[in-house]
Amino acid sequence: MKLGDGVEQAIHAVAMLAALPDGGLLSAAALAEFHGVSASYLLKHLQSLSRAGIIASEPGPTGGYKIAKSPDAISLLDIVLAVEGPEPAFRCREIRRNGPNPMPDASFTAPCQINAAMLRAERAYRRELGRVTIAQLAREVEASDDGSIAARGCAFVELHMRPSNRQT
Repeated sequence: MKLGDGVEQAIHAVAMLAALPDGGLLSAAALAEFHGVSASYLLKHLQSLSRAGIIASEPGPTGGYKIAKSPDAISLLDIVLAVEGPEPAFRCREIRRNGPNPMPDASFTAPCQINAAMLRAERAYRRELGRVTIAQLAREVEASDDGSIAARGCAFVELHMRPSNRQT
């Protein structure tokens, strides 16, 4: 299974927004700059995250993005589904029915075993992603950081964070 680059970018963006102090915003351009990615590509995924209620946006020249839920309430699965959509990664096209000497439909009453196995694997994958939260990831990074990761992020946020115009 291959997830699009947008998933990685979205997870990092959500993690960074989750670390902002209350009332802080970062623009899409700042998030893209920090991660060295395309602002227009990231913006598309930020909009998906906003529609899913994971982050919130404030419009305008001084606007930006902030976290909309507690980091404990945001799983990796929430982010993957917001960016990639809810459809399963494997979609059976029933090609077993194709080819020469086709068999009657009655021969295919049971679900395709390949499809069934792939859907079981997807359920396990989604279950695991659902168990990992942004807060958990932040705790893991903090536990392994010698201070340099936090210093880099704090210095960037200090330069680029904007105050929210809305009360939360």
